[in-house]
Amino acid sequence: MTLQLHDTATRTTAPFTPVREGAVSLYVCGPTTQGAPHLGHLRTFLAFDVLVRWLERSGYQVTHVRNVTDIDDKILVKSAEADAPWWAWSLRFEREFQDVLDRIGNRRPTYEPRATGHVPEMIELMQRLIERGHAYADGEGSVYFDVASLPAYGALTRQSLEDMQDAGEQMEPGKRDPRDFALWKAAKPAEPETASWDTPFGRGRPGWHLECSAMSRKYLGETFDIHAGGLDLRFPHHENEQAQSHAAGYGFARRWMHSGMVTVDGLKMGKSLDNFVTAEDALREHTAAAVRLALVGGHYRATVEYNRTAVQEAETVWERFSATARRAADLLGEHPSVGADLGPVQLPQEFIAAMDDDLAVPEALAVIHREQAALNSLLAGAGEQDPDEVAGGLGRLRAMLDVLGLDPLGAQWGSEQGAAGAEHAALDALIAAQLAARETARAEKDWARADALRDALTAAGIRIEDGRGGARWSLETRD
Repeated sequence: MTLQLHDTATRTTAPFTPVREGAVSLYVCGPTTQGAPHLGHLRTFLAFDVLVRWLERSGYQVTHVRNVTDIDDKILVKSAEADAPWWAWSLRFEREFQDVLDRIGNRRPTYEPRATGHVPEMIELMQRLIERGHAYADGEGSVYFDVASLPAYGALTRQSLEDMQDAGEQMEPGKRDPRDFALWKAAKPAEPETASWDTPFGRGRPGWHLECSAMSRKYLGETFDIHAGGLDLRFPHHENEQAQSHAAGYGFARRWMHSGMVTVDGLKMGKSLDNFVTAEDALREHTAAAVRLALVGGHYRATVEYNRTAVQEAETVWERFSATARRAADLLGEHPSVGADLGPVQLPQEFIAAMDDDLAVPEALAVIHREQAALNSLLAGAGEQDPDEVAGGLGRLRAMLDVLGLDPLGAQWGSEQGAAGAEHAALDALIAAQLAARETARAEKDWARADALRDALTAAGIRIEDGRGGARWSLETRD
């Protein structure tokens, strides 16, 4: 089976063939740095991090572009309310986004361009649209896209101009049609002088949609493979991006991919519902690995339900994956496979088939659970385990989890950093003391005390295995 990906524009799932053989060009709409990242942001960026990982695992060279919208109306309003320079306000949250994404194991994109760094490309695109009869300047510094000039406007979301006629949008001064959208916004007297740029049309700043068309062309070319983002961006943002790019004569995105939304306790996340969860809130209450697993565990196009129970279940599953991997690594010791590159590992065909089926992560996770159970059985077997057989099982488990960004022994999670690592170290110290006391009791032939210590650990969900190198412990797994 070849890789099949869903296309939002055609609403079909079809084989993926890149523009350039062996390479994939991907543009993901990034953050608007007006405030702190929240679960919706994490959901989108994690979904397409898995896409990048699978494309690379499948042998493609991926050029991944994720923009930063570092100036817009909300940034100017919120920075003014905080009495902070708009650029400092924006940079603060850009750094916060990057810190959070690093903590949760998101790979950094190939390029991460800011809107404010691409004004010349935007001016060039506006001039081209005006020359081709698809845009107009109002004479006051603003430039608008003429939606009626493009018969295919609305194709991405399957809307007609007539459908949009009664949208209730108030006609802005300078517009010819209330449905037209701003490519460039004239500078306002109350806004900082630094928040505007000189253009042939007057001084102003970018409209939201223009930046993505200009930057995707610069970094990926006039036609590229995939444009991705959250489902909420389909209209008007992605519709307008496509319209202005097609009107300029560019092929633009050959395929559109959109991630599903996040609900919290069954409701759409919103501050008015008191269920708004920032990324920092989530990472304060749970380990980063568990949050990641909770958000990537469903299909990327489906709605993900986030609640305390769901994340606690993800915590349990993650600890089981980690415990199995650690037990196998401990048994293998200095075996060369433990720190080896995962690239050569042959993945199970069922896992490949699931991921090639439009990134069917739930089905892929089922394969991972089966592989983990098989490795657990191998580790629990009587007698000497074949190191090569254990190494093979561990390699497959790690390689599959790595596709989800969750290799327990990898650089991101293997060092057991943060709160989870501290908790594990503390638990290890307490259990080691109990095991030492049990060993002393056995040496003194105090079998009743030795059994009592073991029974207490078992009752607490701690599994004890005696071997030639002494006793090992792990959390009880039930597969």
